[in-house]
Amino acid sequence: MHIIVSPEIAQVCPGFVGACVEARVANSPYSEALWQEVERLAQNCRNTLTTETLKELPPIAATRRVYRACGKDPSRYRPASEQLIRRLLQGKQLYQIDTLVDLVNVASIAYGYSIGGFDADKFEGDTLTLGVGRKDEPYEGIGRGMLNIEGLPVYRDSIGGVGTPTSDNERTKITLETTHLVVLVNGYDGNRQRVADNASYLQQLVEQYAQGRECTIQFFR
Repeated sequence: MHIIVSPEIAQVCPGFVGACVEARVANSPYSEALWQEVERLAQNCRNTLTTETLKELPPIAATRRVYRACGKDPSRYRPASEQLIRRLLQGKQLYQIDTLVDLVNVASIAYGYSIGGFDADKFEGDTLTLGVGRKDEPYEGIGRGMLNIEGLPVYRDSIGGVGTPTSDNERTKITLETTHLVVLVNGYDGNRQRVADNASYLQQLVEQYAQGRECTIQFFR
């Protein structure tokens, strides 16, 4: 994939750094070993965070700042990483979807970045551009129906939005039939080393739990 960061994102977040993990994969309905990793991370979150201190984690705090700079209320449209960890802190279980979605969630919880996971064969074209959502721009969030993405950072392919830090799009979502995975790590905090570590962790998870092969990592800013 070719990934472009638009001037409108560079203006509100000049230090942005992203990572794209791409691989050929085999999905499965459930991985017991991966779910044990979820439980371990959940306990660690409960031991070290509260719903208030969660907002101060650098990856989450930075994403919230960018939301405000783009004109979006981050408490109404929470970044996905904040949604996931907040759910754990409230004593709730994560939704178990399938192995690929679950491992993306694991990586997001572990590092605090909002991460988009996509079936790359559903993209239109070979280029994604990170911009800002426009008024009345059509966008169907996964499990959320039509979502108002005005003021949200959004990745677009040649025909429209595919992912925001709040919710990815139904059109390009991962299913059990997904064999070509693209995962995007959004480093609005500008911490290249942490983003790189998160990408490497993702690669490890993909290779361990989803038979990942031809796995590559590229950075963009």
